[in-house]
Amino acid sequence: MRHLIFAFTTGVLLAAAPAAGAQTVGFADAIKILAASCGKDIESYCKSATLANNGITQCLAQNEAKVSQKCNADRVVVISLIQERLAAQAEAPKLCNRDAQQYCKGVQPGAGHILRCLLKAAPSVSKKCNTAIDLAGYR
Repeated sequence: MRHLIFAFTTGVLLAAAPAAGAQTVGFADAIKILAASCGKDIESYCKSATLANNGITQCLAQNEAKVSQKCNADRVVVISLIQERLAAQAEAPKLCNRDAQQYCKGVQPGAGHILRCLLKAAPSVSKKCNTAIDLAGYR
């Protein structure tokens, strides 16, 4: 039953992801999604592949013709969502610069101090910055 609920939730997430355009996924969630839809394929074709250096991803791509359609589809979506997360992380400091200057004066940059300040000031921070923080996975 738990697996059925997880599969349903994962299916809803994946179905909504491309349409929403405002979602990203972290590595831990990506692994969960792929484990649910690609677990059997990984067992069959990628047993010796590792998580390090995209080993499993490369193995699944090399065996694309043998891998299930569900796994191939989910793999494309997950890769896209991770790329969006990484892009959002690169863009967030730029999008939040004005808010940081306004609400975090005197805060020492580095070690996440500015981010922590922006998170505390979230009700005052611009919607653009708050969205950037969410898409970057910082909240």
